[in-house]
Amino acid sequence: MIQSLKYSPRFWGVSLCFVFSLFYLLFQGGKLAFMVFIIVSVLCLYLALIRWSGIAKTQGERQLLNTSHEPVHEAGSTLAVQIQVQIPGFWPIPYVSIKDRLIRRGGEEMMFESFLIPDWKRKGEISYRTPPLRRGFYHFGSTACSTEDIFGLFESKGTMEMPYSFGVLPRKIHIREWKQLHQLFRGVHHHSATTRSHRETTQINGVREYIYGDRLSRIHWNATAKTGTWKSKEFERESLPKTIVLLDRNLKHYKDKEHFELAVSVAASLLDYGTRKDLALGLVSIGKETQIFEPRLSSTQNKQISNHLIDVEPDSTHGLMEVLKNSSRQFAPGVFFTIVTPVYGEPLLSALSWIDNRQMNPCHMWISAEQPAAVQEAWRKQLHTKGYMGYSIAALDDLAQGLGGRA
Repeated sequence: MIQSLKYSPRFWGVSLCFVFSLFYLLFQGGKLAFMVFIIVSVLCLYLALIRWSGIAKTQGERQLLNTSHEPVHEAGSTLAVQIQVQIPGFWPIPYVSIKDRLIRRGGEEMMFESFLIPDWKRKGEISYRTPPLRRGFYHFGSTACSTEDIFGLFESKGTMEMPYSFGVLPRKIHIREWKQLHQLFRGVHHHSATTRSHRETTQINGVREYIYGDRLSRIHWNATAKTGTWKSKEFERESLPKTIVLLDRNLKHYKDKEHFELAVSVAASLLDYGTRKDLALGLVSIGKETQIFEPRLSSTQNKQISNHLIDVEPDSTHGLMEVLKNSSRQFAPGVFFTIVTPVYGEPLLSALSWIDNRQMNPCHMWISAEQPAAVQEAWRKQLHTKGYMGYSIAALDDLAQGLGGRA
């Protein structure tokens, strides 16, 4: 910073003023020349000492006012941010400029600039609110602070490190009940659906408190020894139907970012519904990175799928049939297979037929944004004629209304 001051035009201008006042005192003399020299010298000394303003060692603390510091938020939400600043030292500071950076994974960056006037304890605070945030992972970068002298000639800078990262989940809508799904499996499995939905597997899903009457084989001895209280094993429950959601990530199938965001929101809403209804739900998401989650009842897997949907992008070049064939080993007969895609017509009918031929139950969640109503109705009739389940979703509200009405 010192070198930048020495070689800046402003530095040379101040230096010339000092030299001229000195020459004026030496060659002209007198009280006026002496007073001019004293005044210029004091001003030059003040400008030279601005380096010791303490701004380079500024300390700060960031607080999020409208959240409970949760690591995830929902798309469309805004954050109210407050930064408290403490500037060490004693040199007078007229004001401080604070520039805070919020960075989204992928390179997108937002800058928030505010000004504060420190109090006599050299403390201050600023507040700002972010715009509605898109889905993705975010973190706060280094916060820059700067100040100038009272003449605005020289600037002194510093940085504050207040790391904080969080994720923004896709928008979701509450689905009260997926009527056709439950009607389908009541018709296929009859009373066995109810019986199997409460039958336990041998897969341990966690630990719970001991309930009087639990068999000795259920007692979790390690957890009991560590906690000093009786603990029992929690087993996964078999639940029908097992459901797989395939999220189409082919960039060519979507018109813009909002079109793809709708597809992700549909997948996230179905996951939320499956979690609330204890459905074994899996996800097939194939792009630059392939992610296949087999359908199972697991809170850990649900969290993994949620984290995947935070950062998923339309970066695939594979067609639907190619995706199905490449991941066919993960599909078991009898599962309910839902494809979330804007594709319709013959390519989609071929995919649904492929699923049906392998004794799975196909369903099409058609992301039909900006499609004419006549086209949507014609496609629904075509699916009904083939015996396939399908829904037309032009907006997220259509999902809840189509599946069973909003709560």
